[in-house]
Amino acid sequence: EKLRAWYNLPRSGIVLPTKLCSSKRLTGHLHSQGSPPYVINLDPAVHEVPFPANIDIRDTVKYKEVMKQYGLGPNGGIVTSLNLFATRFDQVMKFIEKAQNMSKYVLIDTPGQIEVFTWSASGTIITEALASSFPTVVIYVMDTSRSTNPVTFMSNMLYACSILYKTKLPFIVVMNKTDIIDHSFAVEWMQDFEAFQDALNQETTYVSNLTRSMSLVLDEFYSSLRVVGVSAVLGTGLDELFMQVTSAAEEYEREYRPEYERLKKSLASAQSQQQKEQLERLRQDMGSVALDTGTATDSLSPALDPSDLILTRGTLDEEDEEADSDTDDIDHRVTEESREEPAFQNFMQESMAQYWKRNNK
Repeated sequence: EKLRAWYNLPRSGIVLPTKLCSSKRLTGHLHSQGSPPYVINLDPAVHEVPFPANIDIRDTVKYKEVMKQYGLGPNGGIVTSLNLFATRFDQVMKFIEKAQNMSKYVLIDTPGQIEVFTWSASGTIITEALASSFPTVVIYVMDTSRSTNPVTFMSNMLYACSILYKTKLPFIVVMNKTDIIDHSFAVEWMQDFEAFQDALNQETTYVSNLTRSMSLVLDEFYSSLRVVGVSAVLGTGLDELFMQVTSAAEEYEREYRPEYERLKKSLASAQSQQQKEQLERLRQDMGSVALDTGTATDSLSPALDPSDLILTRGTLDEEDEEADSDTDDIDHRVTEESREEPAFQNFMQESMAQYWKRNNK
């Protein structure tokens, strides 16, 4: 079982994650319909991509080199490769925006392991980046021939349910390989609780008891779930799949886009409020500095002007100095110091003016 997702462009183009064979069939189908998709491969560990990819993660990140450099296993190498690629995903978004004039659909093939993409930080970043800009539909592709056992089927449904609630996006379950076995049994199990219980009665393990309990929990999940049976080999069911994708894209526009717009506005408002608070704190800090400096200046002028402090030596007033001075024969009005006083005051005034000019910028 593999997880993939489709992401819809503004003109109703869609991006889907699918198995490689499914992606190949989807790409071929869209080409035959005269609507070639813009294809992106996000699986760094795949040996061969059986369809033309416009963007391939393998051109940017070398999966085996990542494993070797960081001493990782296969899944760790995939996660780390995706993390590295996610740091450049803003560039991918720009390419997708340009592609909307040429392609109605964008098909993204993601790593199939659920823990690698859906529950990884990079998978969340990529999914949310796409979903916040384009109508987005997630598709979970399951192997119908390997889900005939009710316990295995329930495991697949639990996976699907977890993906739905993690991504919070329109969701479609695609049951592949209907050329081997028809998917009608699975649809019946989802719609008829008693039919699923009858199938479970043949199982006597503890897991079957757990599965029986879980089937009750998933009843609401089944009620609104889109299910399509397809054959990647024969190409059957693809027309119905695209009808469901179109319906899911409309659901995105109707229910999900308003929520994303609300979140965008909320984030922008929070950022704006934070900037205002920072500016206000800056104004308060600057006002405090100006107040302290202004107070000091007022205390020095005119009685405590620096030049006055120097000329009076800061101890005696003019009358006491005249009475006690032993240089009464000197005319203080014409001394060199008294002549320098206006010049020094001018110098201090100019210095203070330049200081205030710098601080008020």
